[in-house]
Amino acid sequence: MSDQPNPTQNGDANGNPPPPLIVEIQYAKDISFEVPGAPAIFTTLRAQPQVNLDADLEVKQLQEGAPVFEVALMLRVEARAQEAVCYIVEVTYCGVFTLNLPAEHADQVLHVDCPRLLYPYARAVVSDLSGQGGFPALMLPPIDVAQLLHAKRQQQAGASSSVGHA
Repeated sequence: MSDQPNPTQNGDANGNPPPPLIVEIQYAKDISFEVPGAPAIFTTLRAQPQVNLDADLEVKQLQEGAPVFEVALMLRVEARAQEAVCYIVEVTYCGVFTLNLPAEHADQVLHVDCPRLLYPYARAVVSDLSGQGGFPALMLPPIDVAQLLHAKRQQQAGASSSVGHA
C-alpha cells in the first residue's frame, strides 16, 4: 500500500495536479470564557451589551522545506454594559493547510484565504460560548481578513520604524 502515491500531494492517477490548497485539519487550540461579574451581572444587565472584537493571525510553517502550515486565527471578544464587563471570550482557532501552488501566491492564501475558511467556525465557537455562558448567543459580524492583514502589517511596520528612531 505504501508504494501508491498520495493523490492529494502528487496528483491523481490520471496525472491531474493536486489541489492548490488542502485543509488537513481544523481545531480549537485555545478557548477561554470569563464572566468576571457573575452572578451580579445577570441581575443588573438591562441592555444589550456593547461588543468589541479584536482579531489577530499567526502563520507558521510546520516542517522546514514542506508546504504545510498552521494558521491560527485569534479572536478576543469583550462584551460591556453600563461600564461593566459582562463577559470575555478568547478563541484561537487553527487549521493545518498544505499548499500546492507557486510561492508568490502563498502569502495571500495563508494570510487571507485560510483565515476566511476558519472564521465561520471560530465565530460559531464564540456564539456557543456566549449562549452557554447565560447570555444571548452572540453572532459576530463578518470581518474582512484582507483588511485585518493590511492593518497588522502597517502597525508592525510603524512599530519597527519607531524603534530605530528612539
